[in-house]
Amino acid sequence: MTPPVVALTDVRKRFDPAAPPALDGLTVSVPQGHVLVLLGTSGSGKTTALKTINGLVRPDAGEVRVLGEDVLRCDLVALRRRIGYVIQEGGLLPHLPVLDNVVLVPRLLGWPLARRVERGMELLRLVQLDADAVRGRRPADLSGGERQRVGVARALAAHPPLLLMDEPFGALDPLTRRRVQDDFKELQARLGITVVLVTHDVPEALRLADDVVVLDRGRVAQQGPPAEIRSAPRAGFVREFLAAALP
Repeated sequence: MTPPVVALTDVRKRFDPAAPPALDGLTVSVPQGHVLVLLGTSGSGKTTALKTINGLVRPDAGEVRVLGEDVLRCDLVALRRRIGYVIQEGGLLPHLPVLDNVVLVPRLLGWPLARRVERGMELLRLVQLDADAVRGRRPADLSGGERQRVGVARALAAHPPLLLMDEPFGALDPLTRRRVQDDFKELQARLGITVVLVTHDVPEALRLADDVVVLDRGRVAQQGPPAEIRSAPRAGFVREFLAAALP
């Protein structure tokens, strides 16, 4: 049996001794090639959980294994270069042209220039951008949807087996968001990459996920495929959360 790409086991994290824990015994795993969506309200622990995966947050207890590595004991720099990371608005470096943003990690890995340019142009086309037109532009010259596509291209540049996405489409208008979501879903299916995505947007979670984990106060309130979450939400928080978000 193939081990999961990501496995969090009884993970606990408290930032303030006087406040409730951010993560309270969280256990989730992500099989290879799946899209796992962490869904919840603000303060539910979803972004904290995501950041334990690449070591940006160190848990107080529990185990985090990613790509076969124990995150608490491995070389985090090397691990992070094997993980793509996409945040809202793409998190692009404003002083660098689009192509240089896309190939940032390959440059850090020492790829030769010709290989970097070829890979960058390939990825810009892959995310449905006119590579020749945008390669030399600065992020500020792009629309929100274009910046988000560049952010996805950058995250994929070094062929990572795992992609982390933190509210990646939240800043986009509804029409652009739907279009970028559709393109991302098609791209993920084509590449077979494993994805952990954080969102508070219920329709987005149900559209993109193979498996949805609804978090509440650092705990799993319900986990299952989108159809199950929608048709049989657990009584209490999950049912109220979905009822408020869905027509």
